[in-house]
Amino acid sequence: MFETSRPLRFSNCDPAGIAYFPSYIDMLVGVTEDFFTDIGAPWTTLIHERRIGVPTVRLDVTFAKPAFHGDRLDFTLRVVGIGRSSLDFAHHVAVGGDTVWTASQRLVATSLKNHRPIAWPDDIRTTLSHHLEVNDAQGPAT
Repeated sequence: MFETSRPLRFSNCDPAGIAYFPSYIDMLVGVTEDFFTDIGAPWTTLIHERRIGVPTVRLDVTFAKPAFHGDRLDFTLRVVGIGRSSLDFAHHVAVGGDTVWTASQRLVATSLKNHRPIAWPDDIRTTLSHHLEVNDAQGPAT
């Protein structure tokens, strides 16, 4: 599991001071990028040197309650599935221990030469496998 926090800034909120939901998606992308950096596969290296893209191909978000300007959002990212080219994450976001929103996300490794799916390189797959959390209720990624 990967954990980090982000402040909910004025720029992330609507005029009433409530989090603007597209800002959540922007934050989720940042947390995902930070996870890859944390495991030794920074996106700058993947994109510019290895020519590997990691686009999100599926994202399912459930909002539980509002967050407000000044709140600290606590993000938890779990690797829940690794396929040939896909990678599934489960995200949990809380304020003070209370769930604000959750998301399931699927990324796919792609070649930046032709934008087609590719198998995760062995070194990245091995690292991701060390972070995989097995849940008997959830099948493997494809």
